[in-house]
Order: sequence, then structure tokens, then C-alpha cells
Amino acid sequence: MSLDGKILARAKAALETKRRQNEELLASRTRKVYTEAPRVRESDAELRLTMTELVGAAFGADAELRVEDIRVRNQELQRQRRDELINAGFPDNYLDDEFMCQKCRDTGYINAIMCECLTELYKEEQRKSLSSLFKLGDESFDNFDLSFYDDMPSPDADTPPRQSMEIVYESCVEYARKFGSKSRNLLFIGKPGLGKTFLSACIARVVADNGFSVVYDMAASIFAKFEDAQFQRTDDIERVRNEIKRYLECDLLIIDDLGTEMTTAFTISALYEIINTRLITGKKTLVNTNLSISELRLRYSEQIVSRLEGEHKVLVFSGDDIRKKRNML
Repeated sequence: MSLDGKILARAKAALETKRRQNEELLASRTRKVYTEAPRVRESDAELRLTMTELVGAAFGADAELRVEDIRVRNQELQRQRRDELINAGFPDNYLDDEFMCQKCRDTGYINAIMCECLTELYKEEQRKSLSSLFKLGDESFDNFDLSFYDDMPSPDADTPPRQSMEIVYESCVEYARKFGSKSRNLLFIGKPGLGKTFLSACIARVVADNGFSVVYDMAASIFAKFEDAQFQRTDDIERVRNEIKRYLECDLLIIDDLGTEMTTAFTISALYEIINTRLITGKKTLVNTNLSISELRLRYSEQIVSRLEGEHKVLVFSGDDIRKKRNML
């Protein structure tokens, strides 16, 4: 399971923001207490002094006796400080430096292992990223409505679209819930408006919530970044290279609308690099296209199509444009 560096950076930034807000809250409380109960300020100063004395006492003569004396004085100062806070109307723990996460003390890591708090922030940032890309907002398997697909077969098919789409739907649900290193790649084929992007989003959400890195992008946008990097057509070449690294290294890459881009020798080469690299490294890819296998073969190289057809589970979407049906309601 790999992490998306771009998303992780956002999660760390979110954690740092929360940590600063927590520090600012404590600073604000401290100013309030020092104004309303000045004796607490004096107690804090004396407590800091005992800590300094403790360091010196540990290395001097009669260290044990001096340390014990300082410890007793420190405890008495803490008791007085608590009483002063309570007498001023504050809880006795009002100025305690409480961490948002006691496990990692707000660092995000425990012995170099990512803490649960940072993991949850990572998932939250990934959900935000996916939501902004899909721009639908209701992509969940529970919201996929099979009633939009006809329950009678078309003249050129033996199976009703609804029955076929039930199989597609169940395959997507199982794929998302069981996603892992042994999962297959997916190839969604079908005319526009049949739910390919919607079910891709459903898969992305579940897989991301299970802690895997998911990157979604349109085929044209992906190839444009490869061209920008190859021909250095950008002032921020490092950012583009990082984007390409995300495409190649994420746990699940979703390439949407393959075939709508302007197909050139370069885009074919880039597509081959993406598919082949991810197959070699064991990373999973979901490809959506409005083209049939025969149309893909006419547009791309045989090497690419053989990998798409042979190394991907092909799910064929059937029926009439459900977006038109929804708009008629």
C-alpha cells in the first residue's frame, strides 16, 4: 500500500494547522488567566525555575538531597497554582498542554509509523481531492439506480441491459471492497452516459477509505502532462513530474474517457508507458472508454490493446443514456 505524496503533504499541513490552533488556544487561555489571576504567572515562573535548578542539582554535591528538596517544592507550587486557578474561577486543568492525539503527541508518527490521527487526515484529504475531481457529490454504490436500465433486451442483444448492469454493479462492489495487491485491473467499455464514471467514483471512494492511494484523471489531462514534461512546456516542471510520478506509483489509477484525446504517436507511447509500468510494478489501473475493443485496436497499438484486453477484467456497460433519462424526471 503506497501513499500519495501530494495528498500526504496536505494531510501533514492540516495536522500542523490543527496543532498551531491548539497552541494558539492555550496561549489565549494563558493570557486570560495571567490577566485575571496574576499570581498564576508568578507560580509558573517559579515552577520553571525549579526545573532549571533540578538540572543543576543532578550534577552537584549532595545531589539526592537537593533533588528531593526541589521535588517537594515543585509539588507545593503546583498545588498552589491549582488552588489559584480554581479560586479565580478556572478549571484546575485549564492551562494544561493537552495534545489532540495522546498517542503521537501531535507529531503524526509513532516510531516512524504513521499515527491513526494522520491516517484519518490523509483519508479526509483524499476524499476531498476525489470529490473535487468527480464533481458529482453522490457517488456511492447505494445511489446507483439500476431502474434506469431497461429490463427488456434490445433487438441486437439477448440479455436485458438491467440484467447485464446488475452483474457490472456487483463486480464493482466486490472489487472495491476486496481491493488489494491481488486485485485485477479493470476496463470499462460502453457508450457515454451509462455510469462508467459514476461507478469509477464509487470504487475510488471505497478504495481510498480503505487507506489506498487513488488518483483519478481524464486521459487527455494525463497525456498533456506527459507532453509538458517531455517538451518542458511549463515553468513548473517539477510539479508536472510529481504528477506523472503519482500516475505511475499510486495504488489505483483511474483513467477516464480514454479515446477522447487527440491521438498521436506521443500519446500512444505515453499510454503504453503508463499501462506497462503499472503492470510491471503490480499497481492497479481502471480504464474507462467509450470505444469498443475493435475501435481501441484501430486507434492504439496492438501492444496496448493486448494488455488492456488480456490484463484487465473487461466490464461492458449496456443500455441507453441514463443521464438523458434523469434529466427527463
